[in-house]
Parts: sequence; structure tokens; C-alpha cells
Amino acid sequence: MKRKQADQKQRGFTLIELLVVLVILGLLAGVAGPRIIGYLGGARSDTARLQIEEFGGSLDLFKLETGRYPTSQEGLQALVQQPPGLAGWNGPYLKKKTLPKDPWNNDYRYVSPGQHGPYDISSLGADNKEGGDAENKDINGWEDSKK
Repeated sequence: MKRKQADQKQRGFTLIELLVVLVILGLLAGVAGPRIIGYLGGARSDTARLQIEEFGGSLDLFKLETGRYPTSQEGLQALVQQPPGLAGWNGPYLKKKTLPKDPWNNDYRYVSPGQHGPYDISSLGADNKEGGDAENKDINGWEDSKK
């Protein structure tokens, strides 16, 4: 009886069993890791598109109340802070009291009048440079409005 109790106390995992488990976990991480990183990049691009759409709605409300869109010089900041001497401003037009940055912590680009409409809003992506692929791809409000 004492021998049975001694055997139960000394049970555990062998080094080979632990190595097999670590190899399996490593294989799973190697397969799943790139997919998760890919989803994260796509989520950031989707977030930028949604923010640009939110800006569009806020800009339309700004125009409805003031009679015009913010100038390029006033920029998107006019949605959260009244430009000097502007009558009819009834903001802030965004839920937050500060202007959000894009998902890569860069400022959105705003031009009014735009080349593609009354205004152009864009994010330059992860690299903060024009052009690019994947996560570095530019996200433009005028391209999304065509979909």
C-alpha cells in the first residue's frame, strides 16, 4: 500500500511529453499568427474608412448649419472647435471633443474644395506616404463613396 502512494506522488510529465506539447503549440502559433496579424491590419483599414464616413456626416451637418464646408485652412478641427467669426456654428459635430487620428496615429488629410467633390478626406495608411499596398495603402473617402 505504501508503494502505491509513493508511485502516485512521483507521477508527472516527462521531458519528451513537454517538448511534444511545446512543438504542437509552436505549430499552432505559426499557422494562426499570420492570420491574426492580417485581420488586425484589415481592422485598422476598416476603422479608418468608418472614421472617414463619420467625418462626412459631420461635415454635412456643419454645412447645413453654417452654409459651407470648412476650408482647408480650418480643416477638420472646425468640427470640434468653432472657427473665428463663423456664424451658425452649433458644434461640436463629433462625439469626442478632440479630433481623432487615424488608426496609425497620423492626422487625416482634409482638402476643401476637393478634387473629387466638395471636400477630400484621406489617410495615408501605416507608412504615412502616398501609395502603397496592404496596410500601407491609402484610404480615400471619395473611393469609398463609389461603392
